[in-house]
Amino acid sequence: MPSRRHLLLLGTGGLIATTAPALAQPLACTPGIAATERQTEGPFFRGGSPLRVNLVGQLRGERVDLGGIVMTRNCQPVRGAIVDIWHADAAGDYDNRGYEFRGHQITDERGAWRFETIAPGRYPGRTPHYHIKVTPPGGRTLTTQLYFLGDPGNARDGLYKPSLQMRTGKAATVTTGRFDFIVEA
Repeated sequence: MPSRRHLLLLGTGGLIATTAPALAQPLACTPGIAATERQTEGPFFRGGSPLRVNLVGQLRGERVDLGGIVMTRNCQPVRGAIVDIWHADAAGDYDNRGYEFRGHQITDERGAWRFETIAPGRYPGRTPHYHIKVTPPGGRTLTTQLYFLGDPGNARDGLYKPSLQMRTGKAATVTTGRFDFIVEA
């Protein structure tokens, strides 16, 4: 179960749309809220990811529209933050030569970010997860990971944190995921 802090941020359930208007406002925020928890970068980070929304290309896997807002601890949107993502493919393998399932976005004036990707696969010792770095303009980079709510592998993953669960829903053949990052800016 998510912590009370993230229940406030992520809402209480239902389908979450990931169109730009739906991302315009955080789902909820309480001024003075703690920053999003940090987690390890892991061994597979590569700098220089391309600026792009679509990470899917021709590869197969369960489609995921992933998005949210970057905001300060006082609930102000962070414009111009870099949101960098990397993750395994559906088989649990990382592309360590190129940039498949790697990319970054720059938040808009509302602090919104969004990626079209797939659900990452499991690999030994790890539940499905996304690696994320959020760098606000002139601020410290937040490195963390995002997890799927209710995944049976969560309980066996030593790095898993309930506070880093995405809020998810399903629309036709696409899973939606939402997470609002709180950064020190």
